[in-house]
Amino acid sequence: MQAESMSGAPLWIIGLMDLLGAPGAGLAVALENLFPPIPSEVILPLAGFAASTGQMNLFAALLWTTAGSVVGALALYGVGALLGRDRTVAIAAKLPLVKVSDIEKTEAWFLKHGTKAIFFGRMIPVFRSLISVPAGVERMPLPVFTLLTTLGSAIWNTVFVLAGYFLGANWTEVTAIVSTYSKIVLAGAALALLTFILLRFLKRSRNSSPEGARGADICGSAARARQATADRQPASHRTPTP
Repeated sequence: MQAESMSGAPLWIIGLMDLLGAPGAGLAVALENLFPPIPSEVILPLAGFAASTGQMNLFAALLWTTAGSVVGALALYGVGALLGRDRTVAIAAKLPLVKVSDIEKTEAWFLKHGTKAIFFGRMIPVFRSLISVPAGVERMPLPVFTLLTTLGSAIWNTVFVLAGYFLGANWTEVTAIVSTYSKIVLAGAALALLTFILLRFLKRSRNSSPEGARGADICGSAARARQATADRQPASHRTPTP
């Protein structure tokens, strides 16, 4: 590759592509799935730029980068499958501020929307890697998981490989745009996590306050009084206690 056009690309990625060509790009993408900090926004447009210079075939670049995405996703699926639901729930239950009910709600959501999450999740930084783990935990049918991963990854990879191909030496413009997109996604995730923690703290503090305890006692006393009244009535006059 032309040295003046490679600024901003990690040397190990350049080395892989120089040594292996399109398979090197695929290997880099597979590693990006396993280690999200590795920047796919660099790998994909750089592969497109390499194709524009003739170092690799454009179709091969698209094929190998998509194959790398699928291989990396399958590895994380395997991690989730080995971990299993019971072990995941046991680990999550030990985390501060996390309840088993939170895990059950997440599980119910994934069972309902999992196919959409796998497909569209391939186009969201960081999430595109992590979504494979719950798919493995829930044992999503492997053919379905593989198909959705392939389709979603092919769309994501094609957009950025072609952008690098047509921009040529200016491929880093794609990196800047996707980096901004990644920061927005991460900021949104951090805000959601902070909101969850704040709401959980507020709920816990309300339940532990004297007013909260008094309210719980009043509700409990009222329920017991209703039950006692119902018990004293003849069986023929009893009405169901709400």
